[in-house]
Amino acid sequence: MSSRIQLERVGQTFWVRGDDDKRLREFVALEGVDLDIRAGEFVTLVGPSGCGKSTVLDLIAGLAEPSAGTLAVDGTPITGPGLDRSVVFQQYTLLPWRTARANVELALEAKGGLTRRERAERAGAYLDLVGLTEFANRYPHELSGGMKQRVAIARSLSYEPEVLLMDEPFGALDAQTRERLQEELLAIWRRLGTTVVFITHDIDEAVFLGQRVAVMSARPGRIREIIRVDLDREAAGETDLRASRQFADYRHQVWSLLREQHARPTLTEVAREVHRVA
Repeated sequence: MSSRIQLERVGQTFWVRGDDDKRLREFVALEGVDLDIRAGEFVTLVGPSGCGKSTVLDLIAGLAEPSAGTLAVDGTPITGPGLDRSVVFQQYTLLPWRTARANVELALEAKGGLTRRERAERAGAYLDLVGLTEFANRYPHELSGGMKQRVAIARSLSYEPEVLLMDEPFGALDAQTRERLQEELLAIWRRLGTTVVFITHDIDEAVFLGQRVAVMSARPGRIREIIRVDLDREAAGETDLRASRQFADYRHQVWSLLREQHARPTLTEVAREVHRVA
């Protein structure tokens, strides 16, 4: 199953201390964000550094409450984290004393309702889905960066969430591994039909993965434009797709929108830290 996500007039404001006088000042991260993501859709989100992309993901995940507006999944307001939504971050957050299989089982233990044997079988099935069957009994220190991220993806999918939220999950990987995992993620998405929201700084990645690319403005973040990506993947083949004229045209369209924006110096990093701690 998959779910529709709706954001209406969403705003997010933080109070941060200035570097000069240490006074609390209002910091508007998001303002009037409207976004409607269809069930089973793969949407990528790009924008200038500090525009609030990750804040949007936090709000959808239920890790924070908006200062204004509403967020809902299938019409039900988001009031906190839920098993219907799963998050994959750039850091793998694997437990070093657990094997790959045991790390996947961790999510199933939290969900409950399965026997030990059922958890092991399901963990094995999702490790197979991400191509790690042979590494099920390896510990994180025995895995490459790409393999660790695959384990994290398998863990996030294992309890079968309706929504998968991904915050630059491939950002720390080398280019070759990153492209390979992008292709594998698309294959998994087609097979499962999960609704995916994917945050990235990389324009090529946004165009390659997304059915639609939502381009955000500089702070305060808003959805400036949504570009529907209609690539002929079957004709080009995913390996050659990035070299196609179609792909270049979409890439230039997104790049032009971002280039027009001049992000002001902000306290975004401070605001996000305050937000996380709070």
